[in-house]
Amino acid sequence: MTESVEPSAHPAATAPADAPGGYPAARLRLLQDDGAAGPDRRAALARLTDDWLAALLAEASAPASNRLAARGPAAPGTALVAVGGYGRGELSPRSDLDLLLLHDGRAAPGDLAGLADRLWYPVWDLGLDLDHSVRTPAEARRAARDDLKVQLGLLDARHVAGDPALTTALRTAAYTDWRECAPRRLPELRELCQQRAARQGELQYLLEPDLKEAHGGLRDATALRAIAASWLADAPRGGLEAARTRLLDTRDALHLTTGRATDRLSLQEQDQVAGALGLLDADALLRRTYESARTIAYAADVTWREVSRVLRARSVKPVLRGLLHGRTDRGERSPLADGVVELDGEAVLARTARPERDPVLLLRAAAAAAQAGLPLATHAIRRCAATLAPAPLPVPWPAEAREQLVTLLGAGAHTVPVWEALEAEGVIVRLLPDWERVRCRPQRNPVHTWTVDRHLVETAVRAAALTRRVHRPDLLLVAALLHDIGKGWPGDHAVAGETIARDVAARLGFGPGDTEVIAALVRHHLLLIETATRRDLDDPETVGAVADAVGSPGTLELLHALTEADALATGPAAWSSWRAGLVSGLVQRVADRLAGEPAPDPRGTDAPTAEQERLAVEAARTGGPVLALHTRPETAPPDAAPADADPEPVGVELLIAVPDQPGVLPAAAGVLALHRLTVRAADLRTLDPIGQGPVLLLSWRVAAEYGSLPEAGRLRADLVRALDGSLDVPGRLAERERAYARRSRAALAPPPRVTIAAGSSRTATVIEVRAQDAHGLLHRIGRALDAAGVAVRSAHISTLGANAVDAFYVTGPDGTPLPDAVAPKVAEAVEAALQ
Repeated sequence: MTESVEPSAHPAATAPADAPGGYPAARLRLLQDDGAAGPDRRAALARLTDDWLAALLAEASAPASNRLAARGPAAPGTALVAVGGYGRGELSPRSDLDLLLLHDGRAAPGDLAGLADRLWYPVWDLGLDLDHSVRTPAEARRAARDDLKVQLGLLDARHVAGDPALTTALRTAAYTDWRECAPRRLPELRELCQQRAARQGELQYLLEPDLKEAHGGLRDATALRAIAASWLADAPRGGLEAARTRLLDTRDALHLTTGRATDRLSLQEQDQVAGALGLLDADALLRRTYESARTIAYAADVTWREVSRVLRARSVKPVLRGLLHGRTDRGERSPLADGVVELDGEAVLARTARPERDPVLLLRAAAAAAQAGLPLATHAIRRCAATLAPAPLPVPWPAEAREQLVTLLGAGAHTVPVWEALEAEGVIVRLLPDWERVRCRPQRNPVHTWTVDRHLVETAVRAAALTRRVHRPDLLLVAALLHDIGKGWPGDHAVAGETIARDVAARLGFGPGDTEVIAALVRHHLLLIETATRRDLDDPETVGAVADAVGSPGTLELLHALTEADALATGPAAWSSWRAGLVSGLVQRVADRLAGEPAPDPRGTDAPTAEQERLAVEAARTGGPVLALHTRPETAPPDAAPADADPEPVGVELLIAVPDQPGVLPAAAGVLALHRLTVRAADLRTLDPIGQGPVLLLSWRVAAEYGSLPEAGRLRADLVRALDGSLDVPGRLAERERAYARRSRAALAPPPRVTIAAGSSRTATVIEVRAQDAHGLLHRIGRALDAAGVAVRSAHISTLGANAVDAFYVTGPDGTPLPDAVAPKVAEAVEAALQ
């Protein structure tokens, strides 16, 4: 594309209205000059139009006898004022002219009407669109009070011709009026923006976007200028002006290509517009447009959030705020996670947070914000991002970083705004460099609602609602995020995506077995839907081919959920009850085929360690609980783990040995919850180390929700009190839950699911619980099992992101599996306790 030069270098830019051909010819020469483009051409066109209109006003104001010869200043008491886009000096080739004929009220109405006619008709004669009005300054201010659009237009008022004092006085009054009424009118402006977004959609995802009206378009950029003029809030400035300029340049090219005053970038015009802008193709045009819209939309979202905060603060007097809260600062800080608190409706960093020493803090803050349904404060993201090294996390990632990513992905719809904030601040591509190729990448298939990157996030959102159906929700969520990652590369995107997903999963810290599962899910994410809709499902060869590709019942379970999440995230035309039925039928046939090879039990019971046996012996001899708290390395290197092993959970090891008695599991779990310890994994087993009665051995992997770990002595003392009934664990937990009730309800989690795993054990009934991890969850499960009168022989607890996946091996009082009629009732009771 030819480099632009200063508009003064072009004769057309300064040609007077009486130059050869007059204004129309000068205007045409300017628009046809390839050397003038972008902001320079818009400004030059505005100046050229100013000169022409000034000459028209001077001629129209002159007495009739010498009107044709008039070229001097206009008659006193009138001024011609440009408003709107023309007032900003940004005149696109087919933009309409927004003009206000301002007068001091001394002229007779007939004279004003005649003057206006002599101004407006030459504009109409040239075929230019004109939005015009004739008012005194007082009338203009009254119109602004009655019409928000008029008031916004006056903020861009610019003197064109006539008496400049009139224009100056109006501009000063308009800004004063706006700042006085902004607290009342900004909510109205926000409502207009929201209504417009609902009608036009989000520019950054539309195949045929409206560059002006859609969310993230030029109207939103103008609204941000108005907010800044109110002095109540200001938009993030990074890249905002450049994004607005790119949209204006695209609209200029669209006007010149079509010859029409249109703002809609239609499919049939995108190649020509791309060529006019010097871009490779229509996809490059859309991607650049989407990037610009995303910058403006993010700035608008952040700014409107700040406006809401400021208006809330102004609505309550500072003294009253102090009386209500017992303080006079900005508000109360409510803890969300280690180093993260809620303040004024946002997730922000705690005062004690040290991002330079805590590389996982940003992911932890993002996960906590999404789980609480809160926006992540921009300054928190920027503060953390400023401390990140070029490689933000070691490779492979620490286990906590992987867990926090999974937790963020599992938050449902609340994931989207937090993810978009991270992406707008350039964090996502630093954490996941392969994301750059899919960022803002358009999808030409009209079935798709979103760009590739947003589709991936939407698939994770849909997958979060299906996590109760799968044994490894963490693998499902990561595969959902990566399933179309190959669309940024040439060739079959599923084949390319398999390679990328394998590399990304290993960098995230998944072991070899899990990495291969994620890669297989990405490689075959279209297998079930394509086979179900295009092949004969009664043909054994069809079922056999799918079974060979999938390989195991666990992978089939995950692939089924991924298929549904992918289709739901694509758009309303991609999934239906008919398609769901076909896929489910295929999955059942493949599952039957794979059932011939029983899967190994991943929860096989290992022999107790020497430390565990020592604690069990001590508990048996003393008759009381014994605790040991060990801080050990988080995880072994991924290549040292067995291929089918689950990832090592985050936290430190806590061993508890207690002589067998009712209520041990809920008591121990409740004490941990009271001490703000998050259970990442746990195992319960029964030992009889010295032949004097059974001892329950609980092996926990715990992490402090905030701050440091409690002392083992305090844990033991509270456990003793919980077992003898002097510590009201349920009451204390209920009190805490009420204190954080609003935050605990924020996460849009699927309901808990409690099932009987038939055929999993010959000596016990296996009850599987899949639920959203929460304070006291394990305590409630344990109490429900105790109330049902069953004995927990062993338990296997896993927390994957924000999902708890627990298995309890229970027996009746006689030590045998529960009868078929009893087991479902126990499962129903546990599920009811978790509602």
